[in-house]
Amino acid sequence: QPGCFLCDAFQSEADREHLIIKRSAACAIIMNRYPYNNGHLMVASYRHVDSVEGLRPEEQADMMALAATACARLREVVHAQGFNLGINQGVPAGAGLKDHIHLHIVPRWEGDTNFMPVLADVKVIPQPLMELWEQLQRAFR
Repeated sequence: QPGCFLCDAFQSEADREHLIIKRSAACAIIMNRYPYNNGHLMVASYRHVDSVEGLRPEEQADMMALAATACARLREVVHAQGFNLGINQGVPAGAGLKDHIHLHIVPRWEGDTNFMPVLADVKVIPQPLMELWEQLQRAFR
């Protein structure tokens, strides 16, 4: 779909530029350019679909398989101790990109909440995005 950053990324071969970590049969893992935490990833179908119920069974299966792989690799690379996984389907649910369904994977650590987002609307990300992209690329090989 024109104007969809996920569709643009998936149609391109410039994985580094678009922060794509892994491509699979029906879905791909892409880094969130505006992460909540270090290592915040998204799994999205190649097909432009706006809801979970619109996904084909093979897309649903691929999305969950990639999510499991992503969690395993994030444990290795950023030493995540837990994860928040979620889909914001529709604007009322908080979807920033309402027309292309995607699954968020947010790594978590014991005691990882901090005051910066509350006080200054600022997030502290302890690692440059492209440095982490390089590490995750190696881990997914």
